[in-house]
Amino acid sequence: MKQTTLILIITIGLFGCSNQPKQVSETAVANSNNYISKIDNSKFYTQEDTIFIAKEKGYTLKYSKTEFNSIVDSHSEFFKKYPNNPDQTFLNVNFQKEFCSEADQDNYYALYAYFLKQKNGNEEFAQQRQTLIDIYSNINTLFGQLEHGGTYFGHQSKRILAYAEYVIYLLPKSKAEIPKTYNITKQKELYLKSLRQLIEDESKIDFEILGKEKTIRNQTLNEIVDKLGKLITNNFYLRQAQEFQYAHYEYH
Repeated sequence: MKQTTLILIITIGLFGCSNQPKQVSETAVANSNNYISKIDNSKFYTQEDTIFIAKEKGYTLKYSKTEFNSIVDSHSEFFKKYPNNPDQTFLNVNFQKEFCSEADQDNYYALYAYFLKQKNGNEEFAQQRQTLIDIYSNINTLFGQLEHGGTYFGHQSKRILAYAEYVIYLLPKSKAEIPKTYNITKQKELYLKSLRQLIEDESKIDFEILGKEKTIRNQTLNEIVDKLGKLITNNFYLRQAQEFQYAHYEYH
């Protein structure tokens, strides 16, 4: 599998962790840091001694008040009026050499989701947020199992909260803003059928599992597709499922 977006992120990220790009002068970096330091984000400070930030189901990040407020001071990108998507946001700040490892990047995406969720509102779009998380998680699980696992899928599971939160930010805030509401039955059938066909085709060339075990495996994979079918109830969720899959799980 070739995850084009992931490769781009890792390539630029690792470069930023080891060497400052030549085209970015020390003066430019200094000016950028000075600009960031002048922005007063103190209204986002916590008064709690300890703050916990959801990283994924069952896992949280723990920060002291000092650590958390330092993040607020250092990362004004989390509070932009018009935020970028999490991948672009991460690329734009990676020269700071603060989030160099894959695990650090996971934490950055968790912070991104946390702060954007405050902007979006915790309760108003709770149902849509959870549905997106479930759709993305099932797609990640499906492709992870097709590939018999791998670290990529583990990291993706931790970054899904950020991807979902950005889509919530883009979500039309009223019915009048929803551009398309037509029946998606046929399109949805075609999308789910394409996933089932992928399962069948991959099964034919997968010699790691044979016989009855392969039959059980294929049944399990198709059950994931069944779950997606129940989650995709309108055009919005269908488009988000397709966009997430094609952006992060490209097959060659």
